[in-house]
Amino acid sequence: MPRKLKTSGKQKLKTHKATAKRFRFSGTGKLMRTKRGKSHLRRRTSDRTKAQFVEMLPVKGKSIIKRIKRLAPYLKLYDDKSST
Repeated sequence: MPRKLKTSGKQKLKTHKATAKRFRFSGTGKLMRTKRGKSHLRRRTSDRTKAQFVEMLPVKGKSIIKRIKRLAPYLKLYDDKSST
């Protein structure tokens, strides 16, 4: 017997996981990004530079913000503390 097809019409929106891991919304609503170069080849990097990798920077550019919102539609629902 064949399966019954769903007749709801709308499909679920799926979050692009790589985007969701790289970006967060701040408390004031700004889209924040992480810095690059945190994973490997850091032995010759100074301690001061390594300490600056921790902070997040605001995303500039309306088109980029629009693209990120499209890739991760539910990003605004989760605050920064829930990821830790």
